[in-house]
Amino acid sequence: MIITCAIIDDEPLAAGLLESYAQKTPYLELKGVFNSAIQAMKMLRENPVQLLFLDIQMPELSGVEFAKILPRETKVIFTTAFPQYAIEGYKVSALDYLLKPISYEDFLKSTDKALEWFVTTLKQDTCQRDRFMFVKSDYKLQRVCLDDILYIEGLKDYVRFYLKSGERVMSLMSMKKLDEYLPKPEFLRTHRSYIVHMTEVQMIDRFRIVFDDVYIPISDNNKEEVQAYFDRHTLV
Repeated sequence: MIITCAIIDDEPLAAGLLESYAQKTPYLELKGVFNSAIQAMKMLRENPVQLLFLDIQMPELSGVEFAKILPRETKVIFTTAFPQYAIEGYKVSALDYLLKPISYEDFLKSTDKALEWFVTTLKQDTCQRDRFMFVKSDYKLQRVCLDDILYIEGLKDYVRFYLKSGERVMSLMSMKKLDEYLPKPEFLRTHRSYIVHMTEVQMIDRFRIVFDDVYIPISDNNKEEVQAYFDRHTLV
């Protein structure tokens, strides 16, 4: 995957260093280097990028202020010499925060994190759009349609899909990874060992989800989110 990016920094030396880092990172495609957010506005409006390396303390418009008006699709890695701005950076959902002087090692760790985020998001979007996924099962790839799933059970390093047809599909996969991919709130983690297709729930008994003779627990850690889902769909 190639990530389009741009750099905004009012310090020429810092901007130049980041430019050299970006140019030698294979999965980054640098689209521009700017010395202010104001200067970058027009280009980014007409030619948006996926990732911005954005200085925080700049004249006219700070990096944090600029991040608030960016399209949701544009992600940010903040670059600054001032550690006290870290909290502000995370408030605007920055992917990472690099403290100057920035080494290439730190730059690469940060961009690797960004790459992982974009790859995961692409898979999530594809899964939600196409309504199916392929999972590894018995040395082959098996198609599982989202609409066919009743619930999923975690078994150590494996997960087991329970389908409407009565079929069960076992796959080597973590519940955490699966939970990241499945659309919410259609699929909710009710317990560390269970993910439930909420639109398929027909009965709740003493705050347990019932599928025929199977009672799926709802843990304290997941209770608030699951309860909120039921509250939105309950007439009293």
